[in-house]
Amino acid sequence: MKLDKFEKTLTILFFSMLYVFISTNLFAQKIKDIANIIGVRDNKLIGYGLVVGLDGTGDSSAKFTNQTLSNLLKNVNVKVDPKDIKSKNVAAVMVTATLPPFAREGDKLDITVSSIGDAKSLQGGVLLITPLKGVDGRIYALAQGPITMGGFNLKGGKKQKHFTTTVKVLNGATVERAVVWDIYHQKQAILSLKFSDFDLAVKVQKTINNYFKKQVAIAIDPKSIVLKKPNNLSMPEFLAKVENLNIQVPYENIIVIDERTGTIVAGGDIIIRPGVIIYGDFTIQIKKPTSIFELTEDLKKSNATPQDIIAIVENLRAARSINAKVIVN
Repeated sequence: MKLDKFEKTLTILFFSMLYVFISTNLFAQKIKDIANIIGVRDNKLIGYGLVVGLDGTGDSSAKFTNQTLSNLLKNVNVKVDPKDIKSKNVAAVMVTATLPPFAREGDKLDITVSSIGDAKSLQGGVLLITPLKGVDGRIYALAQGPITMGGFNLKGGKKQKHFTTTVKVLNGATVERAVVWDIYHQKQAILSLKFSDFDLAVKVQKTINNYFKKQVAIAIDPKSIVLKKPNNLSMPEFLAKVENLNIQVPYENIIVIDERTGTIVAGGDIIIRPGVIIYGDFTIQIKKPTSIFELTEDLKKSNATPQDIIAIVENLRAARSINAKVIVN
């Protein structure tokens, strides 16, 4: 059957519109945004220390603080019974940090200092040298330095105090031991997708193999892709090229709910199927497919609180009335 010029134009237009419709569910991302290289990872560090020099805002009666201070003074030949220590200028703290992959000796790390006693504020204190250990018990960094923060935030014309018992200190620790991984001499590496999906794993495999025009990637399960380095590239060069390849990733509608703060974050194109919502003192009838934005606006007009809206969204998910995945934090 032959098509005349007008019919051909309509056919091309139809398939073009179909392609646009289908492609709206896809978006391009770099492989490094959807996958990690196994072995290239952060490591968490933790340590226990003291913040001194506080203006009477330290721990008032914490036994572990007094005992730690007594032990510290013993190291400088000053013997003091912990029971005799009444100072409120000292606070016991936990110090945490993240050791990034390939960090080397002398690199600086940001740290978080958190009070574990009844200190009112760490403002103006100095963190004494604190070893930061990994899960293997070895020391990987040393933290020390002044605790500084802004005094007040101006918000809505009112003075709002900072949360002063947990403080982030930039460059507050120095790396003393590196986690060494000889990636240069490796012949293979493994990509680990951030979520399991057979289709996506195969797409990543095909994208990589098409780019290098040879079989350098093999998907071995819905999450892992084994990479074999070409002879003409070093492993860092090879992985740099792989990570920066673009791939079409299926778009998934997601609603994120934080019950602690009463926050809901959702895409505006999420649709709610027709139905009836009866909650508390109000009833909302959804006569046609409605966006999540329109629903929340109607709920606000009905004087629904954020907690009310969260409860309704969760029940809509249970009733399968929402075309989205709901994540509750």
